[in-house]
Amino acid sequence: MFTNSPLTEAVLGGADAGELATAPLPETYRAAFLRREDQEIFRGEKDKDVRRTLHHGEVPMPELAPDEVVVAIMAAAVNYNTVWSATFEPLPSFQFLKHVAKAGGWDARHDQDFHVIGSDASGVVVRVGAAVRHWNVGDRVCITPGAIDEQEPAAQQDGLLADRTLAWGFETNYGAFGDYAVVKGTQLIRKPRHLSWEEAACNSLCLGTAYRMLISQHGARIKMGDVVLIWGATGGLGAYAVQLVQRAGGIPVAVVGSARKAALLEKMGVRHIINRQEIGFTDCADESNEMERWRSLGAAIRKQVGEDPHVVFEHVGKETFGASVFVARRGGSVVTCGSSTGYAHQYDNRHLWMRVKRIIGSHGANYQESVEANRLLELGLVVPTLSRVYPFAEVGEATRAVQLNEHEGKVGVLCMAPEEGLGIEDPLLREQIGEDRLRLFRDHVA
Repeated sequence: MFTNSPLTEAVLGGADAGELATAPLPETYRAAFLRREDQEIFRGEKDKDVRRTLHHGEVPMPELAPDEVVVAIMAAAVNYNTVWSATFEPLPSFQFLKHVAKAGGWDARHDQDFHVIGSDASGVVVRVGAAVRHWNVGDRVCITPGAIDEQEPAAQQDGLLADRTLAWGFETNYGAFGDYAVVKGTQLIRKPRHLSWEEAACNSLCLGTAYRMLISQHGARIKMGDVVLIWGATGGLGAYAVQLVQRAGGIPVAVVGSARKAALLEKMGVRHIINRQEIGFTDCADESNEMERWRSLGAAIRKQVGEDPHVVFEHVGKETFGASVFVARRGGSVVTCGSSTGYAHQYDNRHLWMRVKRIIGSHGANYQESVEANRLLELGLVVPTLSRVYPFAEVGEATRAVQLNEHEGKVGVLCMAPEEGLGIEDPLLREQIGEDRLRLFRDHVA
């Protein structure tokens, strides 16, 4: 059930900006959250089922800081940091909240016995702080996850160089999985007018991350003709990486783990696909045949494209990092943003230094990169990778699907939006782009 408040009713009724601005904020709102008391719940257990730790209920609406906005959340999406949060790994997120609160002032609000998580969303602005200049009540927006302190000097060069760079809904409270969320004004970007709420909600974190890794001056800066090896090419990150490489004139070499996922890539127009099962790149815990796995991957890449990759798009971590360093060409780059299979990487450093390769660390996207990536969505050059949408009551099931890697692309969650397909403002552009492209991942799953 929705929180019964005049503001919620105004949002769902399509009220104008004046009505939204005068309707009072509710004192509490519906959210999916973690509880501090559950931090030890998985101790000694192998299967850390996120459905056990994601709770539903009412949480208090926080006071708004001058540089913040309140957004009525229409839809949200699951990222892998949601899995980390709900399994309390690598650290319980309550430790992040406690650290943030030490700064005092407005930051003290984040340290609660609950943590509303989630780092991707779309919705309607319903309040703006006194210091917010570029956004107004009634604006339809998407939310980027980078909560950056723009007053730090380093942030003027690159927001991600600032010491106070936090992932909203992971390292801060009041995240995406609720009827409302509190974010900085510098986290807002325009909602693409041709997308529904759930389609618009699923892009910001993964598309922005892939954009920085591949296109931005802070990443690999791929160019026309570059061969790019993409791990997990139908996942949340990989599917955007594939599209960016295609649009940039590069040659994506997509790595997946099943024939079903390979078939989806074929529908995306990918010519070079490597199924890990077919080349024996399995059982990565067995280190005795590690070099054999690396060589089989390199041989498969050369067989398909005739050369080694200029860039390896790496986010899997422990299971793949050594292979990534090995297969990159002389002078090539491995760009990495995460380690979903483990952080302690092992690789043969001779293949790095003797072949003058580079490892580029990348983390999220700064505000400008997020805006540029969103522009590609607005133009229809990149499309959402939404594959499944769950009702709000099934946030746990949605997160479990990502935890078990049972998904392709992104998994969405309806929050205030009562059903799918709402929020489309430019049906003509949608028709020009084509429903077959926009629904490719959902139709493949269906």
